[in-house]
Amino acid sequence: MALETYRSKRNFAATPEPEGEAGATGGNSFVVQKHDATRLHYDFRLEMDGVLKSWAVTKGPSLVPTEKRLAVHVEDHPLDYGSFEGTIPKGEYGGGTVIVWDRGTWSPIGDPEKGYAKGHLEFELHGERLKGRWHLVRMHGKPREKRENWLLIKGDDRYARTEDAPDILGATRSVKTGREMGDVAGEAPGWSSRTGRIDAPAPDDEPAKKRARMTKAAPAGDAPAKPVGRKAPLPDFVEPMLATLVSVAPPGAEWLHEIKFDGYRLLARIDHGKVRLLTRSGLDWTAKFGSVVPEALAALPVEMAIIDGELVVEGSAGASDFSALQADLSAGRHDRFTFYAFDLLHRDGRDLTRLPLTERKQELEELLAAAPEAVRYSGHFRESGSIVLRHACRLSLEGIVSKRADSPYRGGRGRLWVKSKCSARQEFVIGGYVPSTAMKDAIGSLILGVNEDGGLRHVGRVGTGFAAAVARDLYRRLQPLLADASPFAGKLTAEERRGATFVKPELVAEVEFRAWTGDNHLRHASFRGLREDKPASEIVREVPKGKPSADAKPDAAKPARRSVKLTHPDRIYWPDTGLTKAGLADYYAEVWPQIAPHIVGRPLALVRCPEGIEGERFFQKHAWKGMNPAIRLVPDPKEKKEPPLVAIDSLDGLIGLVQAATLEIHPWGSTLADWERPDRIILDLDPGEGVAWSAVIDAAREIRARLEEAGLAAFVKTSGGKGLHVIAPLKPAADWPAAKAFTKALAEAMAADSPELYVATISRAKRGGKILIDYLRNQRGATAVAAYSTRARPGAPVSMPVEWDDLGPDLGPARFTVDNTPGHIAARAADPFADFTAAAAPLAAPSRRKT
Repeated sequence: MALETYRSKRNFAATPEPEGEAGATGGNSFVVQKHDATRLHYDFRLEMDGVLKSWAVTKGPSLVPTEKRLAVHVEDHPLDYGSFEGTIPKGEYGGGTVIVWDRGTWSPIGDPEKGYAKGHLEFELHGERLKGRWHLVRMHGKPREKRENWLLIKGDDRYARTEDAPDILGATRSVKTGREMGDVAGEAPGWSSRTGRIDAPAPDDEPAKKRARMTKAAPAGDAPAKPVGRKAPLPDFVEPMLATLVSVAPPGAEWLHEIKFDGYRLLARIDHGKVRLLTRSGLDWTAKFGSVVPEALAALPVEMAIIDGELVVEGSAGASDFSALQADLSAGRHDRFTFYAFDLLHRDGRDLTRLPLTERKQELEELLAAAPEAVRYSGHFRESGSIVLRHACRLSLEGIVSKRADSPYRGGRGRLWVKSKCSARQEFVIGGYVPSTAMKDAIGSLILGVNEDGGLRHVGRVGTGFAAAVARDLYRRLQPLLADASPFAGKLTAEERRGATFVKPELVAEVEFRAWTGDNHLRHASFRGLREDKPASEIVREVPKGKPSADAKPDAAKPARRSVKLTHPDRIYWPDTGLTKAGLADYYAEVWPQIAPHIVGRPLALVRCPEGIEGERFFQKHAWKGMNPAIRLVPDPKEKKEPPLVAIDSLDGLIGLVQAATLEIHPWGSTLADWERPDRIILDLDPGEGVAWSAVIDAAREIRARLEEAGLAAFVKTSGGKGLHVIAPLKPAADWPAAKAFTKALAEAMAADSPELYVATISRAKRGGKILIDYLRNQRGATAVAAYSTRARPGAPVSMPVEWDDLGPDLGPARFTVDNTPGHIAARAADPFADFTAAAAPLAAPSRRKT
């Protein structure tokens, strides 16, 4: 069809539609426009021969291959029409509202000209919503039928959906501007997808004319115009823009991705030096956070501003930590607070909310260029969302927030901002508690729920993550809320009621957990803090939107079952993090497949701390009275007069060690099957005071090179302390004296080659500013902490295997903890020690040549 038909049906003096001309041939764009005219339908358009071939799909496209959707062939449209979005006036042809529902490119399968002529077009779509293989098939028309009917059919591929899957038409916003149909309906011409509505200036308003000109897009190749925005007074409050949880981070160049912070979302309102920090509901929390952040914001070179951001405390690993933030608030400590700013909504009499996000962030970055340390700019990444999320998870961060680069700022939750997480985490309503068995006037666990179908549904308990002070504070806060009856809808089971004290459902807890069980309860939950900025009435179960991609990881595998009963499960082993005996048991159940090869069937030495890391601790290698029967007694064949050593063969054995307050597990380098011939050697890099982390990494890589030169494979893990462990798997042929001689020679060679960097002697007097290469782990009866074992140190660190390529400044020795290790394991592409056993080689003499 020619464009004459298109033009003959329209009065371009009345309609905002483009008049257009036929364009150059060879393009391959497609667009789907949602059109609310006499009846709602979807206009499907493919670029062919310099125009948009068009079909009106009455019920809209379907991703279900068995659903054939009627597509009425209509007149060709100009290529300009592919970006049209607006309102066609009532009474005009096609009068009604139009948004760009999808867009992208298409690839024909076969000859498109022949297919179109024969009435069967087969093609692939590469859109933001529609993807994969599709068919357009012309139906046999009835006599004297004027319209040409086709069928739009989805091909059966990985993008297809089943009949019971969510309908793709549930996505209702424009992919161009993020607007709903209602946002566009009735709007006069003059909408800019970059800035929102453009108000026509009065004839004598030259500054307004100038602002209108400056908000237009710069020509290709020109420097972008400086963002201006609308003149407006400083508002008291702006409703924050919220992100929707999705299962897969979005791809595409139209998205930018920011690190998801783990703190309090706040709007900073600056008015001539006076700063107010406002919660998402508008509460003034300025006094809550002391003076450091407000003073830093007041020092910015601006008279009036509203800045959106997150106030955080960064833990020892360099990531924001909500638990640490809560602890600092409880202690009245304000010096570690940092405000990360990620959006600028108002500046010096200008409302910026209608500008694209990229322009708002550009102006924000300029504003913060010389900001004090307590206020920082939150940068972003333009790579694919899946890549950014994977790196965030490998660094044990909470997740990412993806934002449409061209999005205006709109209060409330929408799809222009979406969040994807590395682990499950959300808020829950506190409906009760169980008193602590280890402390007086403290909670041992919280009983949680979510609002559902007009009532509070029980979802389980959280019994770890409470520091002692927090457990007592929660107990105190809950006393005024005591209730005689359960607040939960429906009857609880006897197990769910066990030990429960019920309260009025008014407080909200933020909880991290590994997954939902089959009966919709939390698995391996850990308390992160109270959310006083969120009302209990708004708390519902968060369900990710969208269909996971084909390469998305499934939910965390169900952990191994255990039968060992813990006494005093709420006993706190790590007071600074609130990690309890039950929490440690949950952790080991989660990582059992990874830790088992390193501790099963080996003599073990243990660090036990019955009162936690702040109490008495002792090193234990022999059996003790009252030991759980799941722990094995193993006599040393060379020390027959000594008490037996200990070993484990199962998860129950490991949980038996947890019950006995074992906070570190140190296995031998040989197995019970061959005590005298080690199957691994280990070099422990222990940096002295003042040694940079980069120097430790360099030392590990040099050891790797020397081991590989000797024919051995090298693997690396963090120690959970200050350094790194480099490990080589061996075929158990050489004896212990040979293993010690080999590692001693290697350590001494490195110390001789670089005496300014390394020492091989244990003497502290010789270690200042140098790295000790400790080879003494490689002798009979000596041990080193196991991969995935916890350490009896603040923060509950874990000794974590890592890839050599991952070693860098972002991956410090204390990066991995009980809290973030399971998420890291789930996010990494592969187990760095997967080939450990297969890589075993016989021991050979090391070279003294420096590599």
